[in-house]
Amino acid sequence: MLRSLLLLVATGSLLAMPAVAQPDVAATYPNRNVRIIVTVPAGGGVDSVTRIFADKLQRRLGQSFVIENQSGAGGNVGASTVYAAAPDGYTLMSSQPAPLTTNIALYKKLSFDPAALEPVVIMSRFPNVLLVRKDFPAKTAAEFIAYAKANPGKLNYASQGIGTTSHLTTELFMSLTGTKMVHVPYKGTAPPSTISWPARSTSSSWSCRQPVRLHQGGNARILAVATDKRLDSLRDIPTMSEAGVPNFVSDTWNALSAPPKTPARSSTRSIRR
Repeated sequence: MLRSLLLLVATGSLLAMPAVAQPDVAATYPNRNVRIIVTVPAGGGVDSVTRIFADKLQRRLGQSFVIENQSGAGGNVGASTVYAAAPDGYTLMSSQPAPLTTNIALYKKLSFDPAALEPVVIMSRFPNVLLVRKDFPAKTAAEFIAYAKANPGKLNYASQGIGTTSHLTTELFMSLTGTKMVHVPYKGTAPPSTISWPARSTSSSWSCRQPVRLHQGGNARILAVATDKRLDSLRDIPTMSEAGVPNFVSDTWNALSAPPKTPARSSTRSIRR
């Protein structure tokens, strides 16, 4: 049933995960609009990637892929909607890792079972970076660590929400560097980057897409990237390891999932034909 969708994914050189399909109706899917529930607010990285992806699907498959943002509780709100939807391929979820991986360990009770959601595809991956306000006194990651150590509990850091990779990456950063900062969670990437992030927070660990625009526009500064080697697009920015935090590698991804019991393919090999 989702064979056409996954064929598009494969030919688009995206990272295919175990696929969902139903061969007897594959030739007619989709025959009506498909709803994609995005678990973060409009304007952020997950939302932007999903809209690009949905546009390509619409162009190739001839049906509308309608975006509906349902943010809140680290992606749990949107995930609950998709979890309860009919397993027919006409309601899909686009999310950050949290509702699929970490939320089960962070929330006492979920209204859905992350393991029961059917994985469709990873649409994109982004490394995390250490980002500070443009007027922050530290000019390097080492200076930032020293400043944070000298001012425990006095610095705020923004994240995309509780349990998101930006939150957990910063918690790991504090654990490894012996620093302590105050968490300022937002509902997704877009709000802190467009509304009041510079006024409320001094730093953030975000997926690379938004920080690069802020950095290149002179509105913020990237001090280090959480990758094993420097990024081609930011050759002058050191890795966390180079900055004195060994083996600090962290990224995030955006995935498309389907409701539980959406029929699964036995192999992804035929999808790539």
